Amino acid sequence: MSTIAALTLWFGVTCCAVLGGADYGAGSWDLTAGGAKRGGRPRALIDQAMTPVFEANNVWLIFALVVLWTAFPPAFASIMSALFVPMALAAAGIVLRGCAFVFRKTIRRFFGATFALSSLLTPFFLGAACGAVASGRVTAGDPGGDPLTAWVGPTPLLTGALAVLCAAFLAAVFLVFDARRAGDVALERYFRRRAIGSAVATGLLAIAGVYVLERDAPFVFEGLVRLGQPFIFFSAACGVGCLTLVASGITRGARALAIGAVVAVLAGWGAAQYPFLLPTSLSIAEGAGAPATLRWVLFASLSAVLTVVPALALLFALDARGRLAARPSRRLPVAIADEGVPSDVRPDWWNASPSR
Repeated sequence: MSTIAALTLWFGVTCCAVLGGADYGAGSWDLTAGGAKRGGRPRALIDQAMTPVFEANNVWLIFALVVLWTAFPPAFASIMSALFVPMALAAAGIVLRGCAFVFRKTIRRFFGATFALSSLLTPFFLGAACGAVASGRVTAGDPGGDPLTAWVGPTPLLTGALAVLCAAFLAAVFLVFDARRAGDVALERYFRRRAIGSAVATGLLAIAGVYVLERDAPFVFEGLVRLGQPFIFFSAACGVGCLTLVASGITRGARALAIGAVVAVLAGWGAAQYPFLLPTSLSIAEGAGAPATLRWVLFASLSAVLTVVPALALLFALDARGRLAARPSRRLPVAIADEGVPSDVRPDWWNASPSR
């Protein structure tokens, strides 16, 4: 039962990395889009793609933290005490990012910069926290390590940077699809180049990371060699396949391959670290709560999945069909509602007369 609870935790972390990562990656491209004039069209597409869904994807981070807290309390205590700094910074980034995404419509420069920087730093700190766990810098007990140094090292910095690049890669692939759906050929080329560049950068960093893990996280490295190799090869194959499709101008299947590449990396990490929650110091069985608690955690998790997954699937389906796009306010003149939205990324109904 403890292994099933660990798989449930991995499921939450994976959904957070894929769905939340794509949102954070879009914010990273917002940061690099340029000034107001040059970056207006990419930012308009990013807004159009993110507005209906950007808060919904945070549910998976909450899900993962609740499962960790209730199913594996010793691991939760050690991680939160040793990694208080990066987790607090990531939480601050999540809050600032959500507020800035809303208020940047009124004060563009300040809140726009806050949104973009938070989108870059939040996945970095979350990735660094994962790297600290994988490299054995967090140990069983409270405190689980020095909060000032546990998250600083070659592996945490590597995984933090890899999280940022994976998020940017996912977002660029998704935005290529959104640009094609909007019928904007120029923006499709724009994000296609960024998808290719981020894919190459992610692959190179992953290759370099193998040598970092060998020296800084030997337990996880040995696990990758022994158990995680199939997942790593599958991730590489998905990444190459996605890169080939995007470079060829084919969007069908590219998003599935991009998601597969990220999921396989996380599966490889889980296989390499098994059977430990905290490598060499706390196993899954040792860190699990009481059997009765685990039963209720699994029941609650299953109930949550059965309600959340269909709701999110409906949300994404409606978004894909353009049913959730923000319409101009009926109380404002069309000229005001249109302000700052380039004509070539507006839906067909945008220029229609407002209802009387």
